[in-house]
Amino acid sequence: MPASTPEKVTAFNAKKVATRLQAENDALAAENARLKALFADLGALDAAEREARIAKQRELETDLENAVQRLNAEKERLDSALIVTRDRLALEEFGLFDFEHPAEASATLATDLEALRSQIRQTNKIGNAITATSNFTFNNSAAKGRTFVNQMSRIMLRAYNAEAENAVKTVKAGNLASAQKRLSTAREQIAKQGTMIDLSVTDYYHRLRLQELELAARHLQALAAAKELERERRAELKEQRALEAEIKREKERLEKERTHYLNSIQRLRDAGDEDAARALQSELDRIDAEIAEADYRAANIRAGYVYVISNIGAFGEGVVKIGMTRRLDPMDRVRELGDASVPFIFDVHALFFSDDAVEVEAMLHREFAAHRLNKVNLRKEFFRVEPQAVLDALQQHNVAVLEFKTHAAAEDFRASWPS
Repeated sequence: MPASTPEKVTAFNAKKVATRLQAENDALAAENARLKALFADLGALDAAEREARIAKQRELETDLENAVQRLNAEKERLDSALIVTRDRLALEEFGLFDFEHPAEASATLATDLEALRSQIRQTNKIGNAITATSNFTFNNSAAKGRTFVNQMSRIMLRAYNAEAENAVKTVKAGNLASAQKRLSTAREQIAKQGTMIDLSVTDYYHRLRLQELELAARHLQALAAAKELERERRAELKEQRALEAEIKREKERLEKERTHYLNSIQRLRDAGDEDAARALQSELDRIDAEIAEADYRAANIRAGYVYVISNIGAFGEGVVKIGMTRRLDPMDRVRELGDASVPFIFDVHALFFSDDAVEVEAMLHREFAAHRLNKVNLRKEFFRVEPQAVLDALQQHNVAVLEFKTHAAAEDFRASWPS
């Protein structure tokens, strides 16, 4: 306990000073007694016990230091979270909220989206999202004018940001242009409403929100393309299985015929009728050739039939579908295409076999790529070209075609709608 500062004793304070000095003396006596007891206690301990107590005290000090470090780290985390929360609340004042964006789940676009959203947040934070005059007065008051401009800017920016968010949430794979137009129209309307104070959403900020919208549409387009590709793969697998089943049935039929002819030939030869046996041998050769062709078709997946068909009643004049099938009976595929989903059956302009039907189909698709009806989904094989143009392309690429009809009969359609 520190010594007391000397105090002058007078007749008026002598009792008070004496009381204070007595209290200090009592406190010193108590502290002296405590220290004596502590020394006596330590003196009574052996060296091992003293070391144990010291070690325990040090361990307690270490635990306290670790606890302090944890609390400091938690404080830093909470301070950071508080800053983020304050920033978020400040951005929400401008109508900028965190919402689920389609491209967040994209393996290729998520990084671009996060960088773009960071720019959007920063532009709002520093006040570069919207601009207005700085010389507006209200009731002859510049201060009131500034307040009015700030309030209007915040209201209009909230409206624009809400429109941008809604555009992202409602955009589809095929309507990006219309969604961008709606957002641009909203920006124009805000500028009209703010004419008095020259208020407008900045070009830079508008470009950022359009890019955000584009990323959403790109991801949705990728999802749609993947879904369509999967559908096509399932369709190809279905056709492949149908082809395999068809080939199996055909081979079983041919093998039965072959066995029948072999038995018949053997009986004729046993009877000594070689002429009749030779006559049946030609039929046996034909069957063997058909079996070999079936085996070839099963082994060669690029072989198949290329078809060029049209449906005037469904798609109008000058539109053809160019595709290929591996079916043994290719008309089965054509009949499937003309099922209940279209009002009339397809007319066949060309249907021919090719050892590389896959390449012939791809060549024709490349040739008429600019004339596709659907330029987004490339698996929709419809082209706005005349049948004659397809025939010309086949001839230019030296593709052998035995028959090709350039005119569509469209019998059902013409009977239903006579001119």
